Amino acid sequence: MARYKPAAKKRRLIKAGVETKPVPSWVVAKTRGKVRVNPRRRHWRRTKIKA
Repeated sequence: MARYKPAAKKRRLIKAGVETKPVPSWVVAKTRGKVRVNPRRRHWRRTKIKA
């Protein structure tokens, strides 16, 4: 990827990085284990983002 990135693309990349985090443990505890995984979890090598 190029070293120079437009600000808009950089924002989209940051948003994608925030979204791919796992579900916090307090959410699992609060929902009594019904919510365990983040369905939008993404691996950097398997699935590429359209940024």
